[in-house]
Amino acid sequence: MRLLRTPEDRFEDLPDFDFPTLYADIENPRDGIVRIAYVEAGPADGPVVLLLHGEPSWSYLYRRMLPVLADAGIRAIAPDLVGFGRSDKPGDIVDHTYARHVEWMRALAFDALDLRDVTLVGQDWGGLIGLRLVAENPGRFVKVVAANTGLPSGDYDMPEVWHAFRRTVENAQILDIGRLVQSGCRRELTEAERAAYDAPFPNEMYKAGPRAMPGLVPITPDDPASAANRRAWETLTGLDIPFLCAFSDGDPITGGMAPVLKRAMKGAAGLDHPTVTGAGHFLQEDGGEQLGRIVADFVRD
Repeated sequence: MRLLRTPEDRFEDLPDFDFPTLYADIENPRDGIVRIAYVEAGPADGPVVLLLHGEPSWSYLYRRMLPVLADAGIRAIAPDLVGFGRSDKPGDIVDHTYARHVEWMRALAFDALDLRDVTLVGQDWGGLIGLRLVAENPGRFVKVVAANTGLPSGDYDMPEVWHAFRRTVENAQILDIGRLVQSGCRRELTEAERAAYDAPFPNEMYKAGPRAMPGLVPITPDDPASAANRRAWETLTGLDIPFLCAFSDGDPITGGMAPVLKRAMKGAAGLDHPTVTGAGHFLQEDGGEQLGRIVADFVRD
């Protein structure tokens, strides 16, 4: 597998993101060694929250939530998915599979960091990957926060706005990452913030991850990931783990999943599921502090 690594100088002087960068080398016989980056905030002995981002962002997305969680005495960990942020980037689209991304995050969280009693916060692909981690490793988790995400199996169609996004990514000669993030926000990003989302990708050669991810979402019942996601649904719906839905009020992509998850997940029953107001798909950008307080209260409850 051909791996690319973004030069460190691309990440200098990022606005509001001065968290020390940590790395873990993940090794398996198939992929060799893949370096995964992550940032941490909060006390090392605090309750653990694992913050997983989605497409096409990176841990920079959580910069407004990390201080809120740290101030609440929580150990907040935000990795960069493989192919994103400071993590290594497989240079070929075919090297990105749903199963590989689940395994990479599993190896980071449990083999490298040995995280236990974890609260998952998953948004977009962070939920698609994170919910699989919960279903396949339920003993490692104590709570789940689903934020503008889902777990598609291909048995139901995705909304047309998602299909339009997929076509945009597939057909773009130059994939404008900052613009894609902006399109999922209500607030106007500054020029420096958009540049921060572009930083991991010096040129098109580095963008196999963002280009691959839409094509990995199961949209047919026989997709390679469909069976595993159906099994995950069966497990998740029977778990007693508290399951909080913290969706925004303005996400046309995943908004329809909120009532589905509330009805389906046993751990969602009886909880007061909050709405992050005035926020789009990337609710961490539009309402990061609000979502941070929601997660902190949920963890400490």
